[in-house]
Amino acid sequence: MARSARSKGRGPDLSTVVGSVGFPNPVMTASGTAGHGDELAAYVDLSRLGAVVVKSLSAEPWAGNPAPRVHETPAGMINSVGLQGPGVGAWLEHELPAVIATGARVVASIWGTSVEDYARAAEMLADAPAEVVAVEVNISCPNHHDRNRMFAHSTASTTEAIRASAACGRPMWAKLSPNVSDLASIAAAAFDAGAEAVTLINTVLGMAIDPETRRPRLGGGGGGLSGPAIHPVAVRAVFDVHAAHPHIPIVGVGGVARGVDAIELMLAGASAIEVGTASFADPGSVGRILDEVGEWCRAHDVGSIRELIGDAHVR
Repeated sequence: MARSARSKGRGPDLSTVVGSVGFPNPVMTASGTAGHGDELAAYVDLSRLGAVVVKSLSAEPWAGNPAPRVHETPAGMINSVGLQGPGVGAWLEHELPAVIATGARVVASIWGTSVEDYARAAEMLADAPAEVVAVEVNISCPNHHDRNRMFAHSTASTTEAIRASAACGRPMWAKLSPNVSDLASIAAAAFDAGAEAVTLINTVLGMAIDPETRRPRLGGGGGGLSGPAIHPVAVRAVFDVHAAHPHIPIVGVGGVARGVDAIELMLAGASAIEVGTASFADPGSVGRILDEVGEWCRAHDVGSIRELIGDAHVR
């Protein structure tokens, strides 16, 4: 049937489903790399994407970490932005309308320093426009001022944060950390607490030191490593969680710079993928990667992108 459809001039079916939410294709922006609104609209038609995942927001404005905040590495970058943002209320009023005007589907992202913070941020999203189709609950940012309190480092705190975030009244995706010993158990805890999917992975803990000054290169000290360097880590995380819990939908993220990188994450078990660091070097990269995914499917006689999800596990 797939070959017959293509013979009539139609391309591969790129539509996918993450939990209860359907998307026209699996390619999205990654939170923290595409701004709070329509910043990439000058470089790519945002309505073409599966969704725009915006930068993580707290209930109130947050100043973030001191500069410098970003340092290039040989295979990516390390950042310590520290979740700077205007707060959910200001975002809803001043920045969300612009991204909705592009025709994009929007995934909001929230974070907090306490369970109460997550609840407040989530409650503020309860009356958001319908274009906000899901909420990614960021419980794993390595740039927070107290990494010992990272919710994604334990099943108990993960459960608390996800349950509190249910006040958003929308499908939730739990964004998890690779900096743990048992990621599959934490993914299961998030799912059991009410998350419809897990986003794998956030950045990997890292640091850069300037030999001349003998001091850390980033104002926040250490930071989060992203880009192609962490792609194999993301593939392994997605593969392991899908193997342990094939019923849990996964959004794969980490070092996606080409269409084939996205395909690899889907073969490992992801239902959708996010493009992040690549956008800093090429703001139009997410659109290019979407095109490359379609081209790869045509070249490999794939009728539906959903044929690929977790296919590496059955060979």
